[in-house]
Amino acid sequence: MGFRLLPVPGGLPQTAKFDEALIGLAALQGPTAAVWQATQGLVVPRTYQRFEAFPHACEVFARDGWPVTVRQSGGGIVPQGDGIINLSLAYVVEGKPLDHSDAAYLLICRIIAQALHRFGIDSHPQAVEGSFCDGRYNLAVGSGDFARKIAGTAQLWRRQSIGGGRDTAQVVLVHALILAAIDAPGVTARANRFEAMLGSTRHYAGHRIASLHDISAATRAYAPKAFALALQSALETELGAI
Repeated sequence: MGFRLLPVPGGLPQTAKFDEALIGLAALQGPTAAVWQATQGLVVPRTYQRFEAFPHACEVFARDGWPVTVRQSGGGIVPQGDGIINLSLAYVVEGKPLDHSDAAYLLICRIIAQALHRFGIDSHPQAVEGSFCDGRYNLAVGSGDFARKIAGTAQLWRRQSIGGGRDTAQVVLVHALILAAIDAPGVTARANRFEAMLGSTRHYAGHRIASLHDISAATRAYAPKAFALALQSALETELGAI
């Protein structure tokens, strides 16, 4: 397919909706990708706004240094910040979104899995019950009761003018949030606190996610920030090989 890698300004953390710009770029210039990090915060889908306590919970978390961003794609609550790498792909497809949804998920999962092979980590798509923002196209390590989520995925579709002309087509933005070097119990507890403030019945288990940095001797050989940078470089290399 051949993705054009979008430079991240200054290599610095961006807002949580940074990658939505890829939709317009893909419509103009073809398949576009970004490997990036976001500033610290929580990100939720629009459905969370139905809770009466949502504005108050957002105020409390913002004061604690964890502002809440509402995204356009579906799914559930996710953290952003240090130790989390985002991979985003946007490209034009012909036909109905549902005809291409699975293929988009499988593509991004394959790119991540191939990058993780460089660190001796085997991963596969599957749901992991008890993890935040669970879905069948999580990327996980382990199997059965021992499976742990190490990346979550989501999609956003938009009909766009192609190449600046009159013709339009569907553009898919498929996003993966990769848990490179995080405090798994800590981020899970923060997600649970937000859900509790909303009055939601959702509750997540910290042992159902994993920080990639902690998985193997090969990853622990890096300092946490160094591993996140090495993983980012590996993802960029895999994108260049498509």
